Amino acid sequence: MRLRTFLSLSSMASIFTQIIRGEIPAYKVAEDVNHLAFLDISPLARGHTLVIPKREVDYIFDLVDEDLAKLNVFAKTVAVAIKKAIPCERIGITVIGLEVPHAHIHLIPLHSIHDMEFSRPKLTLPASEMEQIANSIREHLS
Repeated sequence: MRLRTFLSLSSMASIFTQIIRGEIPAYKVAEDVNHLAFLDISPLARGHTLVIPKREVDYIFDLVDEDLAKLNVFAKTVAVAIKKAIPCERIGITVIGLEVPHAHIHLIPLHSIHDMEFSRPKLTLPASEMEQIANSIREHLS
């Protein structure tokens, strides 16, 4: 019975938890003991990055205050690096929370407010360009 419960729980892991576990590859840009940042595989802009807590929590506002604060500070560090790596006016931040049942923050390089419209077609970038973007952001982390 215990094995069955474990197997059913592990099969329900979010795609982000699978990335954390290394079961699914990702273009990681930053990581610490509690957080991970990686490039969105269907970005709105070059450098569009997702920032997640490693502990799987479905809804961002279900995080305890301290964890939410730490997630935002981690996201700020990543946003500063993105801004240095990707030519843009600002880094936009959004939380939607419907597409993956794992709390996450979108960091999107912006030139205009329209760059944040999720109804726009997503970019398809070759793996070599995604790796170059991830490397550039990592190089700019403080």
